[in-house]
Amino acid sequence: MEKEKTNWFENRITHIKGLKTPTEQQKMLALLAEKANRTSQEEKYLSALIRAEKANERAAKARTAAATLINDDKKKAKETERKERTHRLIQQGVLFDLAKLEDRSHAELLGILLAAATIDDAERRNNWREKGEAKLNELSVKTALERGEGVTSY
Repeated sequence: MEKEKTNWFENRITHIKGLKTPTEQQKMLALLAEKANRTSQEEKYLSALIRAEKANERAAKARTAAATLINDDKKKAKETERKERTHRLIQQGVLFDLAKLEDRSHAELLGILLAAATIDDAERRNNWREKGEAKLNELSVKTALERGEGVTSY
């Protein structure tokens, strides 16, 4: 245990000496560490500075751990958002296949969607919705039958 403390102390002093801007406490710690014959008062200072440096080191590790947790949560949220977007885009792409529009150019498809977006006729939009629901219901019944599932009512 004593050797472990000595190794930590020596490694920490080397680390402090390598810092561009050590704190006042770190400077004092390095100075006292190099001093051969320390008084009892200097030993007390050294002991207090070592405790403070260890506390600073633990705090830095805790800050790093907290930052890692926060970043991991952000990454997970972005990943979930990306997966949800991908899923939505795939579902929308399937609609083009169901409508037998897969051979149309991107420009033509966009033109169709832009034209549909400008229509405010509620009856016409209702008609489109009903046709879409009928096709989706037809496909869900067909899929259920292919899977061997019993179909009750739709």
